Amino acid sequence: MPRTQAIYGCAGYRLTAEEEAFFRDVRPFGFILFARNIKDPDQVRALVEQLQATANGEQVVVLIDQEGGRVARLKPPHWRVHAPAARFAELYAVDREAGREAAYLNARLIAHQLFELGINVDCMPVLDVPIAGAHDIIGDRAYGRVPEPIIDLGRQVIEGLLDGGVLPVMKHIPGHGRALADSHVALPKVTAAHADLRASDFLTFHRLRHAPMAMTAHVVYTQIDASRPATTSAKVIAEIIRAEIGFDGLLLSDDLSMQALEGAITTRAADALSAGCDVVLHCNGNIAEMRDVSRQTTALDGEAGRRARAALAQLRIPSSFDVEHAHGRLGELMGVSA
Repeated sequence: MPRTQAIYGCAGYRLTAEEEAFFRDVRPFGFILFARNIKDPDQVRALVEQLQATANGEQVVVLIDQEGGRVARLKPPHWRVHAPAARFAELYAVDREAGREAAYLNARLIAHQLFELGINVDCMPVLDVPIAGAHDIIGDRAYGRVPEPIIDLGRQVIEGLLDGGVLPVMKHIPGHGRALADSHVALPKVTAAHADLRASDFLTFHRLRHAPMAMTAHVVYTQIDASRPATTSAKVIAEIIRAEIGFDGLLLSDDLSMQALEGAITTRAADALSAGCDVVLHCNGNIAEMRDVSRQTTALDGEAGRRARAALAQLRIPSSFDVEHAHGRLGELMGVSA
């Protein structure tokens, strides 16, 4: 029997008995970790093992947001600091080959950290194209301000993660870079013409459309669907993400508990799935809300199941990798001590 169409968070450093029973019962596609779940490497490994044990031997994904810069759940003293995406864009502007190599090595090193913990999905790269005056929720998380560097560096990040045994998740499809508000707290509305979006915002995702997974933007594009954000817009998902961009990988909603979405959590989950998201993401660890979401999800089968299997098929055992040499080389490229 297939897993169900959800990825859930949990409340703390270990699963409670209630969480463990719930996950065994509802059989989600996977789980996501946040700072509240992370103390030290041994604790994280034990938590991941607990999560995997609820799947009774079936394959599940364990996600994390480990971009570097200000979006990093794994922090010192147990884990190294990684630069934000904008630093790779700065290097790329001076020396393209150095920028590419640095982006690849950085992603490969992040993947090494995650693989050792049992985490097999990283929610990066950010492929949004920020414009002047946009809210800084994207800001230095972007690999540049125009599409070509973002595409080039994003490709290196995807390859670095895959080579390290971790699946990448492109975000935030079809583009969050023009948003004037933070979708964690409000609903951004983008009024740009479709032609302008096609030439810039959508282009980064189109060129990297063969990535295994992508995460939606909680953003309204008024010239395409004035009433619904991409996450819950059947028009945006079918006509833009699937057709125009050509993405046929596994489509995850961004977090259902973000305030850009309206209505009860059950409504948000149902709307995202009926619009065409393959899997919904619920992050805050509130088990009452997770129970509500679970009532809206069904088996991950049909086209969604095919996409899930295709994504999982891209997981690989990492090849031999000299971690210390890679850190040293990355330090050289970035102009800092490793």
